[in-house]
Amino acid sequence: MHAPATFLTAEQVRRIHEAALEILEQVGLLVRNPKARSRLAAHGCRVDSETLIVKFPRAVVEEYLKVIPPKFKFYARDPQFDRTLPDDGPLVATASSAPNMVDPVTGQERRARSDDIARAAHLVMGLPGIDVFSVSTLADDAPPGQFSLSRFYPALKNCSKPVRTSVINPGEGEQILKLGALIAGSEAAYLERPFITFGHCAIVPPLTMDFDSTEMLMFFAERGLPHYGTVVPNAGLTSPLTLTGTLAQGNAEVLAQSVLTQMSRPGTPMIYLTLPTMGDMRTGAYSPGAIETAMLLIGFAQMARYYNVPCGGYVGLTNSKISDAQAGYEKGMSPAAALMGGLNYFVMGGLMDALMSLDYGQLVIDNEIALMLKRAARGFEFSEQNLALDLIAEAGPGGMFIDKTHTLERMKEAAFLPDIADRDPRAKWEEKGRLTSHDRAMLRVRDILTRDNPAVFSPEVDARVRAEFAGLVAGDSVPPEGWQKVEPARERRRRREGSTS
Repeated sequence: MHAPATFLTAEQVRRIHEAALEILEQVGLLVRNPKARSRLAAHGCRVDSETLIVKFPRAVVEEYLKVIPPKFKFYARDPQFDRTLPDDGPLVATASSAPNMVDPVTGQERRARSDDIARAAHLVMGLPGIDVFSVSTLADDAPPGQFSLSRFYPALKNCSKPVRTSVINPGEGEQILKLGALIAGSEAAYLERPFITFGHCAIVPPLTMDFDSTEMLMFFAERGLPHYGTVVPNAGLTSPLTLTGTLAQGNAEVLAQSVLTQMSRPGTPMIYLTLPTMGDMRTGAYSPGAIETAMLLIGFAQMARYYNVPCGGYVGLTNSKISDAQAGYEKGMSPAAALMGGLNYFVMGGLMDALMSLDYGQLVIDNEIALMLKRAARGFEFSEQNLALDLIAEAGPGGMFIDKTHTLERMKEAAFLPDIADRDPRAKWEEKGRLTSHDRAMLRVRDILTRDNPAVFSPEVDARVRAEFAGLVAGDSVPPEGWQKVEPARERRRRREGSTS
C-alpha cells in the first residue's frame, strides 16, 4: 500500500494529541452513567459528584492507551468471511440504522421493516465488495421487547458475513447473545467464534457520555465481546467550526471512550471510528456528504496511526435523496480521499438522505465503488515482470498488445471491470433502453433477490431460534411483490423432464 496522504505534520499530530489530553484533564466529560463514574474514579480519574464532570489525568490516559491491541477481528458465521483490521483492509461495510426504506417496487420512501433487513442481508451475500453487514435499517414491525432481535435475526439468518449493529440495553444484549448461542449450537461455541460485532455511540458530542450506550460499552468489554464505538462531532453544532478544533475535541472523545473500555477489560480490541461532519451553517443542515468529512477522516486516520490502532469512518455518504449526480460525486470523492489517507474500514454502503433511508440499488452501486477502492488499494504492484520490457520489445514500434498471450492472461485481473458503469457507445446504450446506473443496479438487485440464498441457516437452527423467542418476525428474504423467484437451472430441467414423461 502507498504511503498515506496527510494534512498534518508529525508535530501537528503531536499537538492534537496534547490538545486532547488538555481537554480531558482540564475540561473533562459529563458522565451520566454512575457505574462508569465509579469505574473511572477507581482507576484514577477525578469525579465531581455534583456536576457529574469527570476529569482524566494525563498519566491515566497514557497508561490505558498502551494496552489497546493493534488489530481488530470481525468474525463471521462462515469462517471464510472472517476479516482482520488493518491486515485485510480496506474493509467495506454497509452504513446502518436508517429508519426508512426506498421501496424496491414503488421507489417511494416508507418505514423500514424486518423483511427489508432480510433482503438487504441476502443482497450483501451477492455483493463481493461488501465485507461486513452493519444492519442497514431499523424494523418498524418489531414486536414489543424484540426491537434488536427483529434486526439481528433476519440479518444473521440471511448473511454469513460478519454482522454488526447496536442494542438498546443489557436485556436486549443478553437476547442477542442467546441468539448467537442458538445459531452456533452452544454458548461455548459462540464465544469461541463470536460472529456478532456490536456497536455503540457512548460519546454524545460535545464531551458527554450518555447512560445507555455507556452501559453497553462496559457490558461488551466486560464479556470480551467484539464491539466498537463511533464518535460523531459535527463542526459548528457539537464541535468548533474549524477542522483542527473538531479534530482535537473528537480525538479527546475517542480517547475517553478508549480509556473506559480498557478499564473495563484491558486489552480489548478497538477501532478508532468516527463520523465527523461540518454543519451547513446556512440552514444548520447535517451534511455527511460534504468533502470536509473526508478531510477530517484523513486527520483522524493520522491520529489512529499515532496510537497504532485500526481506523475507520462513515464515509461515502450523501445528502441526496435519489441516486443522481450529487450522490455520485459525494459517494465517490470522499471514499477515494479517505483511502488515500490510509483509512482501513469504510462504513458506506446503501444509505441516502443523510443516513435516513436505504436504497437497494444504491447499495449495488456502492458495492462497485467498494471494488474500485479495493483495486486502488492494490496499487501498481511494481515488479520487473510487470514492467514487461520484453513484451514492449516484442511488440515494437507500431505493434499491438491485444493479440499477446500476456494480455490474455491478465485481462480479468489487471483492471477492474465494472458491472454497473456503462462503457457502451451511445447507440448501443440507446438500443439497450437508455438505462441509468440505478436502473442497471436494480436489475442486479432483482437478479440476486429472486435467487436462492445459500447463506440461509438450516431449518434445524431456525427451529431452535424460533422455539426460544415466541412471536419472532419471520426473518425470511422474500422477493418483493411482483418479482418472480428464479429456480435453479437443475430444478427447471427436472420440471421440464417431468412434464414430458
